[in-house]
Amino acid sequence: MEEIREQYDGRINYVVRYFPHQGHFNSMNAAVAVEAAAQQGQFEGMYRMMFETQAEWGEGQTSEAARFRGYAETLGLDMAAYDAAVADPATQERVEEDFNAGRALEVSGTPTFFLDGEQLELTAPEDLPNALDAALAQ
Repeated sequence: MEEIREQYDGRINYVVRYFPHQGHFNSMNAAVAVEAAAQQGQFEGMYRMMFETQAEWGEGQTSEAARFRGYAETLGLDMAAYDAAVADPATQERVEEDFNAGRALEVSGTPTFFLDGEQLELTAPEDLPNALDAALAQ
């Protein structure tokens, strides 16, 4: 995805939505941590850290909230504000808004891509750039 974002930079609007998969124990903790970082302008930094390290924590069955807090420290966040955001029910509600919107659009997992309001059915790596190229050519 990062390659595609770079390749199409300035030509497409790329939007990320939270969709914490219920089958992954830490998905809500991770999404809340990213949203708490986003409240301090560090969505991108936290998002990248989560994806770069997902193999380390993604399948775990114990809370990784302390690990995610460590990521926030690494990013230089105001830790009192981060802790307050993580504890604030409104932060999880914000994540749940995206999740519920995804469910309403029949999203069942991640990643899911929409282009011009239509959900894409991708079966091969080249399908997404091909769809983007076709849309940009119109």
